[in-house]
Amino acid sequence: PTSAQLSVVPHSGRFRYTLDNDLLTTEQRQFYEDNGYLLIKKLVSDKDIERFRKEFMRICKREVKPPGVMIMKDESLKSQFGQSEKVVNKVQDFQEDEELFRYCTLPEVLKYVECFTGPNIMAMHTMLINKLPDSDKQTFLHPMHQDLHYFPFRPASRIVCAWTAMERAHQDNGCLVVQPGTHKTTLKPHGYPEWEGKTNKLFHGLLDEDEKIPKVHLVMEKGDTVFFHPLLIHGSGINRTSGFRKSISCHFASSDCHYIDVKNTTQEHLEKELEEMVRKKYNATSVELKDIWNFRARLVQGERINL
Repeated sequence: PTSAQLSVVPHSGRFRYTLDNDLLTTEQRQFYEDNGYLLIKKLVSDKDIERFRKEFMRICKREVKPPGVMIMKDESLKSQFGQSEKVVNKVQDFQEDEELFRYCTLPEVLKYVECFTGPNIMAMHTMLINKLPDSDKQTFLHPMHQDLHYFPFRPASRIVCAWTAMERAHQDNGCLVVQPGTHKTTLKPHGYPEWEGKTNKLFHGLLDEDEKIPKVHLVMEKGDTVFFHPLLIHGSGINRTSGFRKSISCHFASSDCHYIDVKNTTQEHLEKELEEMVRKKYNATSVELKDIWNFRARLVQGERINL
């Protein structure tokens, strides 16, 4: 709604993207409605972050091998650094790792998630990102994108990402960059950007980015957590420092959400690519997108209804 319409609708009717709750202030709800994201300071404790960091190191060193986890590496650094955090860019699908999956069950995170999804909450997609130093090749620049491009379930407004900084994230080490208000747009076509030698598997980006829309760099301290809508256009810059910028995140959805068929949509080519990857990894003859998401999804609060 436009600001002119806001004054003539009942109070609760003005909110499309948040549900009535006792946690968010009216100002916080309005900020999310207008911008598509909400930053909560110091939400996750240093103690928990330290535990996640230690488990990440154990995965890097192959001391633990959680089933189903996808470890993304810069293979060019392997000969130099071997099995270490200096090589691993991302640990994805950690739902079978008890220690990392604790993030998705933290009561302080879930109480905010519920404001967007309602009481029946599924953890759908998990990632720990370790943005490597990368000033020249820009290998780990993630182009501007909408997360809904990856998800074959709806409605979009009952999906939310919780993204927690595991150390200070700022412009120099490649913090999140968002385009406020773009969650009100539709899902746009995505694909691999035309950067010579700089594309990562499944790092899809908008094929037609509107440079005129203002960008906001989300400078975050350790433990700060941003919640954002799956249609919000966002990305991250390159890490120009010598350190590693870590973050842990989970996409949550209401278990009332339902799967959709992405055939003949802008998401169809992603479906084919993902199914092919899973077939190769598990030597499976036939895999469907819904199977992949059923494997990833975990109930973390309430009842499992559809998903």
